Amino acid sequence: MSDFSRLRRAAAVSVPEAAARLGVSKSSAYRWENGEARAPAHVLRALEKIAGMPAPRPERFRFIDLFAGIGGLRLGFEAIGGRCVFTSEWDRHAQATYRANFRDGPDHVFAGDIRAVGAEEIPAHDVLLAGFPCQPFSIAGVSKKNALGRAHGFACDTQGTLFFDVARIIAHHRPAAFLLENVKNLTSHDRGRTFSVIMRTLERELGYDVSWRVIDAKGFVPQHRERIFIAGVRRDLAAPVDLSQMAVPDPAAGPKLRTILHAEDGTEPRDPAYLDDAGRVLPKYTLSDKLWRYLQDYAEKHRRRGNGFGFGLAGPDDVARTLSARYYKDGSEILVPQGHGRNPRRLTPRECARLMGFERPGRADFVIPVSDTQAYRQFGNAVVVPVVEAVARHMEPTIASLAGAVSRHPAGVAAE
Repeated sequence: MSDFSRLRRAAAVSVPEAAARLGVSKSSAYRWENGEARAPAHVLRALEKIAGMPAPRPERFRFIDLFAGIGGLRLGFEAIGGRCVFTSEWDRHAQATYRANFRDGPDHVFAGDIRAVGAEEIPAHDVLLAGFPCQPFSIAGVSKKNALGRAHGFACDTQGTLFFDVARIIAHHRPAAFLLENVKNLTSHDRGRTFSVIMRTLERELGYDVSWRVIDAKGFVPQHRERIFIAGVRRDLAAPVDLSQMAVPDPAAGPKLRTILHAEDGTEPRDPAYLDDAGRVLPKYTLSDKLWRYLQDYAEKHRRRGNGFGFGLAGPDDVARTLSARYYKDGSEILVPQGHGRNPRRLTPRECARLMGFERPGRADFVIPVSDTQAYRQFGNAVVVPVVEAVARHMEPTIASLAGAVSRHPAGVAAE
């Protein structure tokens, strides 16, 4: 029996189910199953995790995960007893990472592009989560209708943007609460018009009490990362959430980079994708002489011009810059000095998982089944999990008191 077959049976999934969960083709899965080829190490590790996953806990409330990425928002709300009943993520590489890290029951629905999903196809839920992309709205038509005295609503204001899909699902299902996440500059995007349309849609058109706050993750993880969180509670339920009252750790007293870096002394669990047999980071993460010289010259050129562009060296006692989705290109925003005349290195994807709070230092329990390039993109686009969990715990009393309220409000009827 092949290692793949043994682990697949331990995970209690069929070969097609295993292929779907791992984001691989059925033909590859059958070759591994029949011993015609050996499954890669990351595939076997993913199966080990699936086999060892505990059964889903009894649910306190149901939520959906839109623009899910690799599941950062989901992890935060699972921590307070929520059960995910619907996931939407269009990127196939992110789907592979998501599926490798979550065990879902038969009633869970996984969809691709949310634009192709009817609101009525989505299960009923108490809470909606969405890390939707930021896009400008066309307000010329809105202004014209205002001038003509004609009525308009969110379907007119937001049509053609991905926020429209969030709004139409809220309008149909009327969840008790929602949490939206975006980049800090959402408030100033398109000269503030984007945020104005979003808030008007949520508050006036859809009838929710809304609170928002920009939170810097560096009180939670060693990274300066500001993101906006927008929480809403259906107005007829009279239980608003105030994010300004949420306790946030002092950013100045947050953890330092040493808490997420590989120990490199052989004490970490074996992780051959990123470490050699002695536990040291693989040489491939060290910048080449050519790339390191280019980054230094680029930084010097902009220094002479009075600009602040350049690479970011971050040692064990520092806090890193924001990890971005472009990190795979040159790693310039977060470079780790190595000493002894060696060029600095990039973070490994495992260190990125820790930097974003997907796993604790010294452990390797978040499965990364994709290439380094895709992993860097995924973590750079992700949310910081401990921040989301803190927001979820702040919302928890309200969610617990309102769970099931969705069933008391007819779908498709907005609150006045």
